[in-house]
Amino acid sequence: MSAPATRIRNFSVTALLGMVAVATTTIARAADPLPSWNHGSARQSIITFVERVTKESSPDFVPVADRIAVFDNDGTLWSEQPMYVQLAFVLDRVRQLAPQHPEWKEKEPFKSVLAGDLKAIAAAGETGLMELLAATHGGMTAEQFDKIVIDWIAAARHPKYARPYTQCVYRPMVELIAFLKANGFKVYIVSGGGVEFMRPWTAAVYGVPPEQVIGSSIKTRYEVGADGRPVIVRLPEIDFIDDKAGKPVAIHKVIGKRPIAAFGNSDGDFEMLEYVTSGPGLRLGVLVHHDDAEREVAYDRKSHIGRLERGLDEAARRSWTLISMKADWKSVFPSPTPDQ
Repeated sequence: MSAPATRIRNFSVTALLGMVAVATTTIARAADPLPSWNHGSARQSIITFVERVTKESSPDFVPVADRIAVFDNDGTLWSEQPMYVQLAFVLDRVRQLAPQHPEWKEKEPFKSVLAGDLKAIAAAGETGLMELLAATHGGMTAEQFDKIVIDWIAAARHPKYARPYTQCVYRPMVELIAFLKANGFKVYIVSGGGVEFMRPWTAAVYGVPPEQVIGSSIKTRYEVGADGRPVIVRLPEIDFIDDKAGKPVAIHKVIGKRPIAAFGNSDGDFEMLEYVTSGPGLRLGVLVHHDDAEREVAYDRKSHIGRLERGLDEAARRSWTLISMKADWKSVFPSPTPDQ
């Protein structure tokens, strides 16, 4: 079977689920634009903002060309616990490639990965992570990496929910993206995750096309292969980290104008919200607070993943909307969902 056929076969179920979710949201929007949200101040602040910037007679009216919203991905649009999804991908890639690298049995951080020692992996810090990324993400063409990601995302399962990661997206946030798009917004994903890890599946799952996905990247090079076909080759070197202060820089470089709405969940998104909401006119900054231990995971100030401390301290002063996952969402994940 050809590579394109394999990609379609492996990803068709996930894509179908994504399209069904979008269609369901579209139908529900006529009666309620955010059906998975409880009525409260967070929901109302979002709806009021959209009404004010889209009504032509409003003093806060924003032309369609300037209606840009940016969303973080990990912890904002899908689950990031007990580890970032891309880290799970990296660990699986190390195990898959290990037979070709017998030296990894005695070399850190690969030795800890093969032993399943997550604490030791974390202790390796950014240097260790960069080494893992270089070993698992480089040395291939962009098309080859695209296929690897598609095959993995179709087969991998979340360790807690035992469902595909693409079914661990937050239903209320998928509805929110559809609501914004229906009101003339152009939606971008601005994530610390790898841009080429996200692009193969965001259109099917979120309705956000690959050209509207911004993320961290490794260096690439243009080459003409032995068969005469031009390709983009991925190099084992980090190019850009799209996190914290890197997010406003990436927004400026890729989008070229300041968005009017930003959505995040951690202090890694702080600078993005700060940049967006400091612009002129009406602005919206939103943080998802993971306070639902029953349906997901409760974490904020002391978490090593998705830490939210400064954002909690400054949200009120900066007039940012704080979404309580426990109080503001009727459901967390698409149905059927365990324990919901």
